[in-house]
Amino acid sequence: MKGSRIVSPRIHGTIAHDIGVEIVGGRRRPGTVFGGEIEASEALGVSRSAYREAIRILAAKGLVESRPKAGTRVTPRDRWNLLDPDVLAWTFEGEPDPDFIQDLFELRAVIEPAACAFAARRRSDDDLAEMKAALDLMEKTGLASPEGRAADQRFHRVVLSAARNEPLTALASTVGAAVRWTTEFKQRRRQLPRNPLPDHVRVYEAIVARDADTARSVMVELLRLAIEDMGLQQRA
Repeated sequence: MKGSRIVSPRIHGTIAHDIGVEIVGGRRRPGTVFGGEIEASEALGVSRSAYREAIRILAAKGLVESRPKAGTRVTPRDRWNLLDPDVLAWTFEGEPDPDFIQDLFELRAVIEPAACAFAARRRSDDDLAEMKAALDLMEKTGLASPEGRAADQRFHRVVLSAARNEPLTALASTVGAAVRWTTEFKQRRRQLPRNPLPDHVRVYEAIVARDADTARSVMVELLRLAIEDMGLQQRA
């Protein structure tokens, strides 16, 4: 095609990323209509098939819709899959609305304390070993490092897995993404005011002791302190 360049077979993922960031960042507002497929693909210098696949990715995440003759347009925000790990990542590439950050922490406050209580009753020795390995790496590398943040994410995901509840386990990628991006965001804004590792150790110790009530309460406290670390206050 004239004006096209040789591109990676995975270029559609890059296109979806770039357009997705523009949508969640407000540069493409709900209701915005895209140009025609030929026009849009030529403007990006990619094949029509790559552009079409990118639009399919965005449609699957609820960000756009395509209709015959009406074309492709950005959907209202209430149709976006805000918990999709990619959508979360794209949101935190910019400056997310503080209310959305509060929403994420409220969701975590519903899910994670209950998961901790279940994990305290149902965890295996292998679960404990994975949690301990994640804590050791957090201590060794610190949350300021990519390795430390990955270990933090791993710890929270193992807790959900240890709850032995399939719907909760299905939320592990969402919770893990929320942990990752809120941690990176708060460090982007300011240096961590304190070391959150002891909060995680208390969660681990309660799960080791099979103390469900304490596991629940210490996770509630961990989340309260985490939101304070971001300079926010829990909403009434």
